[in-house]
Amino acid sequence: MIDPKLLRQSAKEVADNLARRGHQFDAGAYLELDEQRKALQVDTEALRNERNTSAKSIGKAKAGGEDVEPLLAAVKGLGDRLDTSEARLRDVLEALQSIELGLPNLLHDDVPTGTDDSENIEVRRWGELPEFDFEAKDHVDLGASLGLLDFDAASRVSGSRFAVMRGQLARLQRAIIQFMLDVHTGENGYEETYVPYLVQASALLGTGQLPKFEDDLFKTEGETPYYLIPTAEVPLTNLTRESILEADQLPKRLAAHTPCFRSEAGSYGQDTRGIIRQHQFEKVELVHLVAPEDSWDALEELTGNAEQILQRLELPYRVVTLCSGDVGFACAKTYDLEVWLPGQQKYREISSCSNCTDFQARRMQARWRNPDSGKPELLHTLNGSGVAAGRALVAIMENYQQADGSIRVPKPLQPYMVGAEVIRAAGAD
Repeated sequence: MIDPKLLRQSAKEVADNLARRGHQFDAGAYLELDEQRKALQVDTEALRNERNTSAKSIGKAKAGGEDVEPLLAAVKGLGDRLDTSEARLRDVLEALQSIELGLPNLLHDDVPTGTDDSENIEVRRWGELPEFDFEAKDHVDLGASLGLLDFDAASRVSGSRFAVMRGQLARLQRAIIQFMLDVHTGENGYEETYVPYLVQASALLGTGQLPKFEDDLFKTEGETPYYLIPTAEVPLTNLTRESILEADQLPKRLAAHTPCFRSEAGSYGQDTRGIIRQHQFEKVELVHLVAPEDSWDALEELTGNAEQILQRLELPYRVVTLCSGDVGFACAKTYDLEVWLPGQQKYREISSCSNCTDFQARRMQARWRNPDSGKPELLHTLNGSGVAAGRALVAIMENYQQADGSIRVPKPLQPYMVGAEVIRAAGAD
């Protein structure tokens, strides 16, 4: 959430920044509502003081044996006026909060201006694109020919946008996950964390998925509904909600492997082939909690940690800076890592690494104690995929495929595959 003080004091600058996203912030309407708030707060407080003063007068009159009926009649009218003023104040406060919760984060100054992903800016590339002396297949055809990737069975069980993996392919995905966790926790200083897969609405409000993106979430029914997490970013970041970290606890780096659940409500007709866009997928998520002055260095570090996985697996990729029209709601700046997929002959996103500055922390009241002032201040939060396991599996299948349809196992993953160097068709020697 953007600082309400900034909205009041620099409304035009905020509106200009958000306009780069294509978001229209009606600064005039917001400021008019805020003026109503201030007037109603003054009136409400005055009425409360008058009520309290009248109550004391009635008590004094009763003690003196005086007739208090006229005083009681005046207080009754005063109470009605106070109820009306308080109700109007609540309505205005709710309207202000609705506006504030609907505003995306302010963009960092160096985010390029653009309308969609076609205007993202490439920063760098790594690795050589593979060359095959045969026609490369995509992961769907490879998985089908191996008998290890089954969409029909998944559809009978759960419908579209689900997959069943079998045998060595299922083991390969597990190997990818374990490898990523070992690298991030053993080499990069992340604390492995197990988190709930079901969260309350307040957690999603804190990280910015609610209220704007409710249609993209799966929700349980009942007196207290829960939401299936769309990413481990939600529970990991919320671990610091309504708390104050000491300076010596920072930076805090957390890593978690979880399934992720998304309805993909806004992606109708997109990526319907294969496992690029599923309702359920696996991911290793990385979260940084840092002091504000360290957050931009932390973004580079976080991105480098995700790149390290792709480099170890020798998967060619590129890094792009997202333009203003493509940056996520809670993010001030984002780098996407896009891995090369020979089956599609294009780079596809495999990780997004973002600095959310104090946007989420303000919603969650996640703070640290600044040793210079001794006072609590808002943290900066960052998150990124380190990386998406399903898309890493797709990239390995397509980049490591062989002419006979088998798939070589990258060397770093072989210890997790009981030494298997090649994945062949089910039942093959």
